[in-house]
Amino acid sequence: MYPDHTHHPPTERAVEVHQPAPLPPATVTPAPVVPVQPGTVPAVASIVLPDGRVVTGYAINPAQPEPLAAKPPVSRTAVNVALGGLGFLAVCGGLILLTSFIAALTAFITQLIILAAVIFGGWIAVQIFSANGHHDAGTTVNIRRAVFKRNHFHG
Repeated sequence: MYPDHTHHPPTERAVEVHQPAPLPPATVTPAPVVPVQPGTVPAVASIVLPDGRVVTGYAINPAQPEPLAAKPPVSRTAVNVALGGLGFLAVCGGLILLTSFIAALTAFITQLIILAAVIFGGWIAVQIFSANGHHDAGTTVNIRRAVFKRNHFHG
């Protein structure tokens, strides 16, 4: 799959060395100034470069810095602290209302329990004191076959 690696002796190659040629020094001549009327900027400006080339382009207005945002009369930290205080007061007010609601609900449930006890107690009293078909006074208890009426044994 892979060719056998064979050792080859190093071959010599001819190497050419290139020395950089120095550039002649550039002569610096100031660029001619294009006369501009004070307060007016021409629509197209031309500049002559030192080597004689002319560059023409549109005049660019200087960049205006971004206007600074007006500083609010009250710092943001103070506003945040005030809003946090309002939120805390709202929570406290809600908790007070919640405790009042729980107290009222507890009183209502207590009254329902008392009403149910009174109604159930009345029903029990009616069951106990009603004639229920027995006209003789006394409680009848059947134990096995014997019948006890008050303290009398009937067999």
